[in-house]
Amino acid sequence: MKSHFKVTFLGTGTSQGIPVIGSKHPVCLSDDLKDKRLRVSVLLEIGDKVYVIDCGPDFRQQMLLNQVEKLDAVLITHEHSDHTAGLDDIRPFYFRQGDISFYASKEVFVALKRRFGYIFETQNKYPGAPTITQHVISKKESFLLHDTLVTPVEALHNTLPVLGYSMEGFTYLTDVKTMAPSEFEKIKGTKVLVINALRQEPHPSHLNLEEALAFIAKVKPQRAYLTHISHHLGFHKAVQATLPSNVFLAYDGLTIEL
Repeated sequence: MKSHFKVTFLGTGTSQGIPVIGSKHPVCLSDDLKDKRLRVSVLLEIGDKVYVIDCGPDFRQQMLLNQVEKLDAVLITHEHSDHTAGLDDIRPFYFRQGDISFYASKEVFVALKRRFGYIFETQNKYPGAPTITQHVISKKESFLLHDTLVTPVEALHNTLPVLGYSMEGFTYLTDVKTMAPSEFEKIKGTKVLVINALRQEPHPSHLNLEEALAFIAKVKPQRAYLTHISHHLGFHKAVQATLPSNVFLAYDGLTIEL
């Protein structure tokens, strides 16, 4: 019997979030709650397990807003701050549960050790610091997240390798600009696809809206959701009205069931 699978979009914004500090752009001044976006992350509830993909600078706020009381693992896509800066805020989960499992590439763990050295200390460790269990993963093989088989999918964020995750017919990709054909084959026909669409204009390290829609057309999912959105994409309501019937602009707090 397939486990219950629920996805909650904790944040759907790009690295500065929306509104951007000090910006007078119309989208940043919007009263529509769907135009207010925290940094990008999703919560996955699979059976009785709870996982988060990425823990950016809004992680604490996202956990409180969504009343998350336990955390079984964190999956990291890449080392940029908008995806990892909230790492220290796993402490409440650590104090209740013990060591927290993290899944990431070798390169990501090297970067995290540079920024959060006190968390990785093994001698004379500060008593209030959390501890994580490192699970090094790569595009080369799938892994088990408890009872769920997860396939890492590599893309390039300009020249930086990033990992997406595909499981149970659900694929989450962010910060994608290009993808090798061998990686693309892993996700063809996925039922639900989440993919980044930064803005209308081209960008050197992110898909723009036109490129994201072309990517979706190649994958052919039943449904697709756009995330990692800049205020330059436009108002949520206006952009949604232009999209194909099976493509949706994700927003903070959106939940979907698989």
